[in-house]
Amino acid sequence: MKLILASQSPRRKALLEQMGFQDFETIPAQGKEEADPTLPPEEYVERLALHKAREVAENQGEDAVVIGADTVVVLDGHILGKPKNAAEALQMLTALSGRKHLVHTGVAVVCGDEVELRHETTKVTFCTLTQREMLAYIATGEPMDKAGAYGIQGRGALFIDKIEGDYYNVVGLPISCLNRMLGRFGVQSI
Repeated sequence: MKLILASQSPRRKALLEQMGFQDFETIPAQGKEEADPTLPPEEYVERLALHKAREVAENQGEDAVVIGADTVVVLDGHILGKPKNAAEALQMLTALSGRKHLVHTGVAVVCGDEVELRHETTKVTFCTLTQREMLAYIATGEPMDKAGAYGIQGRGALFIDKIEGDYYNVVGLPISCLNRMLGRFGVQSI
């Protein structure tokens, strides 16, 4: 059985390695991410994860187990994607400052015609941020490839007052949930 991560995220790759997997491939999905943005955020990320996993799985053999994942930050019911520039990053961080938001990660595991699809949700509360803190953080470049303009596994951790739920979900891959999903396909990490 071949294990494939349908992602180019170094964080997701590191989390699979943390789970105990060493012999897996990373093959990022290349197609346009397709999901109806009017769906509830939880369903939206599930659809994106499934789209990625299916795209990669269709070019693999029947024995390939493909993992797709997608993460979004949701504030007041609105999805905050990756910022396009520093001004958008500042706008997102300003909106998150001193507030609670949700992080949803959709996870899909595809093997042949079999599909396991779930999502994980974590509540994250930000400290109140100063303009100087936000601008200094943006200057590091870290926010630019992260949903919601922050990375909890990096310097963005300085802004987190508390989390309720799975930390790894906020990083981008809820490993406990994924471990149970992979077990359905006979894939064991330990």
